[in-house]
Amino acid sequence: MKTAIYLDNNATTPLAPFLKKILIKKMEDWGNPSSINQTGREPKKIIREARQNLAKLLKVSSLELIFTSGGSEANNLALQGVFFSQVLPQLLDKTNSDKNVRNRFIISSVEHPSVFKTAEYLKKFGLKLDILPVNKDGQINLDQLKPLLGTDVAMLSIMYANNETGHIFPINKISNMVKDCGALLHCDAVQAFGKVPLNLKKLGADLVSFSSHKIYSLKGSGLLYVKKGVNINSLIQGGGQERFRRAGTENTLSIASFGLMAEHMLDSKIISEYFLKMKTLRDFMEEEILKNISNSKIIGKDFLRLPNTSNILFSNLNGESMLMSLDLKNIALSTGSACSSGSSEASKVLKAMGYCDNQARSSLRISLGWQTSKQDIVLFVKELISITKYLNTL
Repeated sequence: MKTAIYLDNNATTPLAPFLKKILIKKMEDWGNPSSINQTGREPKKIIREARQNLAKLLKVSSLELIFTSGGSEANNLALQGVFFSQVLPQLLDKTNSDKNVRNRFIISSVEHPSVFKTAEYLKKFGLKLDILPVNKDGQINLDQLKPLLGTDVAMLSIMYANNETGHIFPINKISNMVKDCGALLHCDAVQAFGKVPLNLKKLGADLVSFSSHKIYSLKGSGLLYVKKGVNINSLIQGGGQERFRRAGTENTLSIASFGLMAEHMLDSKIISEYFLKMKTLRDFMEEEILKNISNSKIIGKDFLRLPNTSNILFSNLNGESMLMSLDLKNIALSTGSACSSGSSEASKVLKAMGYCDNQARSSLRISLGWQTSKQDIVLFVKELISITKYLNTL
């Protein structure tokens, strides 16, 4: 059954129509980009051009970009790469006193599972971990961060924008604070790419993660920006791909789609036009929902958010029941992160923000895309009103 209305774009996005014909042609270049014979030349060129396009878009050097299999690997490479390159050697050096060792990471309480679980994993090797809380509006209190930034901090990992609520964090301000204590800053910008303009030189982060399938490209490729001078260890041992920082034959077709989308977005009007379109539709949707569905609440409505994302609580209703009812109407959305699917637990993000289990289970995450129309929103809201009225009678 074909989905009529797709409102789960933070989980993944459809392939941009203009890419399809181009990628069919690119499929003819099937060689290994590491081969020195003629079959490898065009694939190698495809990867080089993709890297250059992404570097232009992000305002960095192409040598600072590492292709990965996706955002989760990019986050793992950032955290594990720094830990095993810079932190573990200090812990193993018997001449170091405790005062001279930077063996602590700081992450927020609403980070993506690929950051949270990686940080927890590294505790086995001696990492100390601090969790920075957020409030019910999804905001970080910088006054709570300041006392945590001691001389034992090796890295702070904070996402640019939350994948469930859309809240945007003040990375520039955080960057200045982190630099003052001599630590590194990693930023998971997977959800921000393509929705807001990004200039990595101005952002101030040392490492930044991205994913291709969140920006209307193929699944299977991600990107990690590593600022010149920052050393990381490779997660995957093997060949010399990605300048020995990520071994393995590259996913040429997905990387091609990633680079072509970056080239498309080099037109500065693209992101700004879609930003305005999505924000206008989202604001209209939220207004209609609040007006027509009693006991509905937009989480952090008055704070800076991604233009496409809305997380809404519906008191006394079950989010999964609403989701399944909408799915039967061919309307797709979610109750939280796609990376937590299959779990019956309430959203860890909403619980970290201070909401109880019942409240966290009563939410829907609605994430618009470039393809979303006003008619989609009108039909969605109409069905949602009908479903909530029915569920309230049970």
